[in-house]
Amino acid sequence: MDWQNHLDRIARDVRPKLGRGQVATYIDALARIPNDRFGMAVRTIDGAEFTVGDGEVPFSIQSISKLFTLTMAMNFIGDRLWKRVGREPSGNPFNSLVQLEREEGIPRNPLINAGAHVVTDCLAAHCRNPQRDIIRFIRHIAGNQLIDYDGEVAASERATGYRNFALANFLKSFGNLENDVDKVLDLYFHQCAISMSCLDLCRAASFLANNGVDPVSGERIVPKARARRINSLMLTCGLYDAVGNFAFRVGLPAKSGVGGGIIAVWPGHLTVCVWSPGLDKSGNSLAGTRALELFARRTGATIF
Repeated sequence: MDWQNHLDRIARDVRPKLGRGQVATYIDALARIPNDRFGMAVRTIDGAEFTVGDGEVPFSIQSISKLFTLTMAMNFIGDRLWKRVGREPSGNPFNSLVQLEREEGIPRNPLINAGAHVVTDCLAAHCRNPQRDIIRFIRHIAGNQLIDYDGEVAASERATGYRNFALANFLKSFGNLENDVDKVLDLYFHQCAISMSCLDLCRAASFLANNGVDPVSGERIVPKARARRINSLMLTCGLYDAVGNFAFRVGLPAKSGVGGGIIAVWPGHLTVCVWSPGLDKSGNSLAGTRALELFARRTGATIF
């Protein structure tokens, strides 16, 4: 398969969509990112890598970080996590307060904000230095020791994170947050402020395309069954209340972030990541979703 040719063609074909959509203006540090940027990368399970456009430019991964903190929490406590968070699609915006109150403090899944707060709380309880341990884990699986937190983004998240404060306090009121709210949210805001490129994300998620094993180093990151479960959660919950439409159009497990990134996994074959900051109404990259739809259609990349 000529992956580079496919990426080059997709970059040309999505150009008319660049500049459309809305960047995440409610986070001041992200509001300044030009919404006409576009990057894409592929990493196959035999280690071949391909990029186009801004595929090696770091950006704020935002909610894509939930994929990695979920992996860490599952490695720490396994199925005990599911006593505190569900595994169903939310059908609501990723920061919905109404659903959390109605369901008495049990978030629908770990990939919406409330669910990610519970996951982050688990890391705060099980790591001696969770902020250090999260970045070490991501650097390790991405093979890039330069990956780091963006302090400006983290500060901007905290300054405007009113709904996250409300969600965390709801969780605390229902007894589903063990640590101090400020401690959990500081960790959460920092994980969302991690800066990575499309290629970094393809490398970091490669274990999910290879039954839990890093395809280059041979290191087992998670058991095979756990990799399958994480992929299933991405497929059903990874793109908020637009996840069904994404599965229909693309057909791959994926996780998006309001920084404009989407990482997708084709189990047994590859990881593919796209970045374009202009978002649709659900908070997913508009051009990125189209790029992945074209990628799936032209390469046959689908789990169906």
